[in-house]
Amino acid sequence: MAASFYATGFPQERKLKIGLIGAGWYGMVITKAALKVGGVEVIGICDVDSDHLNSSADEITKLQGNRPKTFRYYQELLDMKGLEAVFIGTPPHWHALQFIAACEKGLDIYCEKPLAYDIQEGLAMMKAAQKAGNMVQIGFQRRQSNAFKKAKEIIDGGQIGNVHQIGTQINYVPVPQDTTIQLPPASLDWDEWCGPAPKLDYRPSIGHKSWRLEKEYGNGHLVDWGIHHIDIIRSIMGETMPTEFYTQGGILELKNQITTPDTLTSNMAFRKAPVLWQHRLWGPGDPNKEFNNCILFHGDKASLFAADSKLMLFHAGKEGKMEEFSIPTENMQEKHVENFLMAVRNKDKSLISCTPEDAFQSTATVQLAMISYYTQSLVKWDQVKNEIVDNKPASALMKREYRGKLQHP
Repeated sequence: MAASFYATGFPQERKLKIGLIGAGWYGMVITKAALKVGGVEVIGICDVDSDHLNSSADEITKLQGNRPKTFRYYQELLDMKGLEAVFIGTPPHWHALQFIAACEKGLDIYCEKPLAYDIQEGLAMMKAAQKAGNMVQIGFQRRQSNAFKKAKEIIDGGQIGNVHQIGTQINYVPVPQDTTIQLPPASLDWDEWCGPAPKLDYRPSIGHKSWRLEKEYGNGHLVDWGIHHIDIIRSIMGETMPTEFYTQGGILELKNQITTPDTLTSNMAFRKAPVLWQHRLWGPGDPNKEFNNCILFHGDKASLFAADSKLMLFHAGKEGKMEEFSIPTENMQEKHVENFLMAVRNKDKSLISCTPEDAFQSTATVQLAMISYYTQSLVKWDQVKNEIVDNKPASALMKREYRGKLQHP
């Protein structure tokens, strides 16, 4: 890594020894981002799919010149001598146990979003990190977007006036995988992959990459992808969590293909302005294709369209003009990982872009929205006590029982 991607990288310094838990698609995305930033050595990786494990070890070897040790179980990786930090790229139903175990080892952690599968896990993860005092970055990389940073400047500067409504949506049509129940690939330990979650009969539609729309593993489109926009809205508006949630929807077009709603409308009562989330995983999407993935801030002076790399400002009035800004952000993922590596090297938590506490609020927000959907009820949230108010069926969904001998934190 002599030719580090960043001129301000760390190639001249001692390399941080990192490990990867979950060596599939996105685990490798964040690991390669770290190697691109420079100043790290991947000394170990683990995965319960031997094909992932071997192919990722081969790729890392080519990138850094030496081969990481490979493990089937994350506990073995965490016991490695010299390990300083871990990257967690597993599905969310495994995050809590792996995160807390890494905290107990005193390791610094970069963990993918969402923070946890259920709310009680997230609370336990925050407690573990507070006790450990370690550096933790959660993978909301869109916080690095220059367009969203500019959107905050525009809103804070009063250019759109008082913000009274916020809308956000990500419409797309997924291509579900084979739903036929079958034996898992020979390389995959399906029982270990399911871990604390229910062990469903294997089919490709709920396995690698496809678990996002499976209720027991990913909990649906809002929790998986929409969470990015909810996190950005919170960041731009300086919000904490909504006080009330009301969500409606269903599986209207993708019956027997996915187990989370393909149609969803969620009202979230944030303190400064209500947020309306919508998604449709069928049909043509928004008539204006550009609006299929965006946030819309509606003020009394103007409305602001915000996306990863673009802003549009629609001024009020009959002659209201439209201003358009192209604001790309190169290497957004690398910059988010770099924040973490800089914080670790400098032992400076102020360099962290998304703490566990902040990530909990974004994660719990979408989890509560889904709890409203599952219970078909209004859900009220007490952020001081971190509990649902006067709704026993909803409160019961803050924690799910773990499978087998694994203990819920």
